[in-house]
Amino acid sequence: MKALEFALVLTGVLLNAVAQLLLKAGARHVGAFEFSFANVMPVGAKLITNWPIIGGLGCYVVSVLVWILALSRVDVSIAYPMLSIGYVVNAGLAWWLFGEAVTPMRMIGIAIICIGVFIVARS
Repeated sequence: MKALEFALVLTGVLLNAVAQLLLKAGARHVGAFEFSFANVMPVGAKLITNWPIIGGLGCYVVSVLVWILALSRVDVSIAYPMLSIGYVVNAGLAWWLFGEAVTPMRMIGIAIICIGVFIVARS
C-alpha cells in the first residue's frame, strides 16, 4: 500500500473512531432512556441538539466520503481489515476520556488485532 492510500485508509478509520467517541460523549450527556414511542420526541429533541452527537454524525459522513475515496485505490480485502485499528484507538481513548476498563483480556485481544492488521498490511 502506498503512502497516500495508507493515509486515506487511516484517515477514514480515525474519523470513524472519533465519531464513535463523540457519539458516546453525547449519549452520556443524554443519559439512559427507554426506547418507546413516548420518548421519540423528547429524546429525539435531546439528540438533534446535542453537539457531540451532531459532530459524531458529521465525522461519519466525512469518513464515508474518505472511505469511498480510499476504496477507489485500495483492494477492499486490504482496506477493510484496517478498520480494526479503530478498536485499538477507541479502547485507548475510551479508557483515557471516559474511564472505561481496559482489562488484561482486552489488551490481549487488542494485541491480536494489531498483529492481524500488521500481517494483512504486509501481504
